[in-house]
Parts: sequence; C-alpha cells; structure tokens
Amino acid sequence: MPGSSASSAYIQYVEEADNAANKVSQRKQNGIRREYMNRTFDKKESWTNKERKIRQDESLARMVKLGYEKSAQLKEIFDAQKINPAKIKSREDLERLPVTSREKLVDMEMQEPPYAGLENPEMHIDRIFTSPGPVYEPHLSENDYLWARAFFAAGIGPADIALNAFSYHLVAAGLTFHNGLRKVGATVVPSGTSSSQIQVQLIKDLQVTAYVGTPSFLMAIIIKTKEMGFDFKKDFQLKKACFAAEPLSANLRRNFENEYGIDTYQMYGATEVGDVAYECSQKNGWHICEETIVEIIDPTTGKSLPSGELGEVVVTRLNEIFFLLRFGTGDLSRLITEPCPCGRTSYRLTGIAGRVGDAVKVRGLFLAPSQLKMIQAKLNNIPLQAVVNRKGHEDILKIVIEKIAPEIGSAQWEQSFKNFFKEICTVKVDQVEYVDKGKIKLEEKLIVDQRQW
Repeated sequence: MPGSSASSAYIQYVEEADNAANKVSQRKQNGIRREYMNRTFDKKESWTNKERKIRQDESLARMVKLGYEKSAQLKEIFDAQKINPAKIKSREDLERLPVTSREKLVDMEMQEPPYAGLENPEMHIDRIFTSPGPVYEPHLSENDYLWARAFFAAGIGPADIALNAFSYHLVAAGLTFHNGLRKVGATVVPSGTSSSQIQVQLIKDLQVTAYVGTPSFLMAIIIKTKEMGFDFKKDFQLKKACFAAEPLSANLRRNFENEYGIDTYQMYGATEVGDVAYECSQKNGWHICEETIVEIIDPTTGKSLPSGELGEVVVTRLNEIFFLLRFGTGDLSRLITEPCPCGRTSYRLTGIAGRVGDAVKVRGLFLAPSQLKMIQAKLNNIPLQAVVNRKGHEDILKIVIEKIAPEIGSAQWEQSFKNFFKEICTVKVDQVEYVDKGKIKLEEKLIVDQRQW
C-alpha cells in the first residue's frame, strides 16, 4: 500500500502465517504428496497434432466470425484487406492478415481508446490491466487456465505454498500467476514486489516451497538470506521456481539447481495474449499452450517459416473477448516439432534468441546475438564475432575467433566448430578467421553487417 512502512506491510502479509503453517503441518500428517495420476494437466496436452489442429482451426474460425460481427475495428481490418472472414478457416489462412506489433496496438488504442475497438462489447469484462504505452487489456475470466499448465508441468500442486513475487498493481502478472497457482491447488503468498528482507521472512515463516517471479529477484532474496545469517539450502523449504519476464541464463540456472537445490522452470507470455509457452521436466524447449496459435514468421514478409528456422513469434489467443489476431511479440525463436518424452504432444519453442531489431538475416535465415552467446558459453566463453558481407548476390558469413587455446584453428577443431554453429544457428559458416587474443573488444557488436544494399 502507498505510504506503508516495510514493517506494516510485513504485518499484513503474515497475519495468516499461523493458519498457513498449520495447513502445512496437517498436510504432512495426512501424508499428502505431490503425486499426479496423469502426466499432463488435461487431455488436450496429449491430443494428436492432427486433432489439435482441427480443434484450434474450428476455434479460430468461430473467433474470426464473432469478431467480424462484434468488433468494428476487426471488420475494418478485414474490409481494408478485402478478406472475407468466412475464408479464415485455419492457421494457414492467418497469413492473409497483417501482424499487429505492440507499437501498432498502442497507436490503435490511442486513436480509439480504450481497447482499439477490438473488444466484444457484449461480453462482461472481469478485469482490466494496463502495461506501458499505455496498453489497456480486457482480460479473460478467472475461470481461464492462464499459467496453470506451466505450474502443473513444474510439479506445483496442492502440497505447495507458493510465493508470488510479481506485482499485483495495475499489470496482469500478479493476479494471472496467482490464479494459475490456485488452479493447480497451491496455496499462494501474494508477496508482490515487497523488499527482499520481507520475502525472506515470508519464505521462512510460511515454509514456502515454490517461488514465482524473475530469476534476478530470487538471487537477490538468496543473497539477503546470507546477509541475515541463514543457510538457504538448509534453513528453507523452497525447492521449485518458475521464472518469467526475464531471461534465465545457463550459469544462473546451474547456480540455482546445483548450489541451492532449486528445480527451475521457464515460462513465456505477453500481457496482450496471456501465457504462450512453458517448460516441462525435460527442459528441452517450451511447450506451446493449448489456447494459443503460435506462428514463426519472417517479419519482413509476415509469412510462416519452416520448422527449425529462426523468426518472429506471432501469437493469436483463441477467445471471445479481445479479437487481437496475429500479435507480433518482436521475440525471435524456432519451432521444435519432434515429440517430447514428457508425453505432451504440442510443438515447442527453443527459447528466445533475441529481438527482431537485434538480428540480421543471412541467406534468408535470421542470426541473433543470443545464439552466438550460446555458442560462446559452450566453448569456454571464446571471444568471437560474426561478420556478414556480400560477394555478388550471395551473403558471406565469416566468423572471427580469438586463438585463446592451442587447439583452436586446427582442421578438426574448425570442422567441429562449423558443425556446432550450424546446429545452433541453422545458417552455414563460409569463412573462419583467427586473430590474436585480445583483438576482439568486449564493447564490439557480436554481429557486424557490412553489406551495402
């Protein structure tokens, strides 16, 4: 609350501490364990890809039909493109529609506040959130399964006390994560953005077992426990963490899991469209949520790219409230279509490789700085730089590498490097140039585009 001191805020949070602690004790006495009869949240997650596509296409067609009837803005978009809404029958048909970026949505809402005319005026709106821009978001009902799939996949359930460290003020994060946790039966501690000291006290007093927030804030909490004289791994019960809104580096993940015994999971979404994808126990890609249609597109053409190619993540959330079709996130990723051993059959995203503005296109394929950082991390943080040029009408990709070890530069090493680079970045390396240690400065860009157009 505005104007409250840290101590008074803490008092508010722990008023029910005794009740929560008693609940934990009772659960232990009753022998309740986090064991699930099924490996998936619901039967949708194990649909065949054919069944999923049929059902999603049907939902999309209904959404488009309803949106055209109820939303003046959507009707205007369709009419301007000379598109018959009855022709949008599948996800492939979405390519006929323009992509709406966040910047475009802000502009649309400024011209026609508050929702750019994309809302269904006949639907009751439970909650309205805002995000910088501003963007006003008429949100789904509390009965929606926002984030529940992600928490279930992370093993969070009725035996957990979950600390939700996302803000409950104006933005969607706090309440939507809260509702997702309740959908899987967890008890929620709505700590919000309280100070790290208050968070430490809550985690200890309430025997918190799961954390929901950003990875950097969890590390700040862990550091605070040390300052307060605690041994985090020994003195606290927190064993699971679900992260969103911020990248989780490989080093930080190893730190959480190896040093502090915290099982970590990543979640991905946007306030405009809700939850988009989440990690399962395999931690090899992010499963796309059943309520969303995700395309990986070429941002210059708006056309879908083949599986495995890097492109912009474009999301359509299937709903009857807010008719935002083809929302361009600006994030770069790739699709994984191979089956996941966890039992979920949805396609997966490989994670976020960067933003559209940070990437360059080489022979029709995007190359992002984050991909190069991934390669560096696997190769002992080797300094390198990608230089893109043209010879005639062909793109030439050269990788400049510092010789920080004797084996670097050998034929065997170079071939191994090229293979690994192609595996991570898809695009093939044409040339490799080796330079002395210290030649590549930290302030230099990872990707240098020297092409003249």
